Amino acid sequence: MLVLGIDPGIDRLGWGFVSEENGVLRYIDAGCFTTSKKDREEKRLLEIKEFVSKTIHNQRPDALSIEKIFFAANAKTAISVGQARGVILLTAEMANIPTFAYTPLQVKQAVSGYGQADKHQIQLMVKSILKLPSIPKSDDTADALAIAITHLFSYKLKKLTIN
Repeated sequence: MLVLGIDPGIDRLGWGFVSEENGVLRYIDAGCFTTSKKDREEKRLLEIKEFVSKTIHNQRPDALSIEKIFFAANAKTAISVGQARGVILLTAEMANIPTFAYTPLQVKQAVSGYGQADKHQIQLMVKSILKLPSIPKSDDTADALAIAITHLFSYKLKKLTIN
């Protein structure tokens, strides 16, 4: 199974592909897509849509996992992240890719076993689980990989409990 994990944002969108075969997780590709703060919001959302559409088309994932919105103190940030998340969900739906959403707490628990893990602990676990030579350079990229890992762990657990 190939999963595209996405850490949504309008400034920076972390993305990462992780596959699972015979119980082994494997890093495929990852990065951080950025838009310019100088551009109109509409243009930035279109750029996100085009990037996600192209990324889905190129890799053909079996599923897309995305972080649920975490409401911080800054309402403006939450709104723009929500808009970017909506564009991503719509793009996945248009490509017939099933989507799954996970809270930050679920991601922390799945990847580290501890719901209060900090960013660095999550990054170290992503590096360890995927046997990467180093921690991904961008926090957004590491988060996207963690979200993909969360889905693969959750999917495997659901398969075990259904059978």
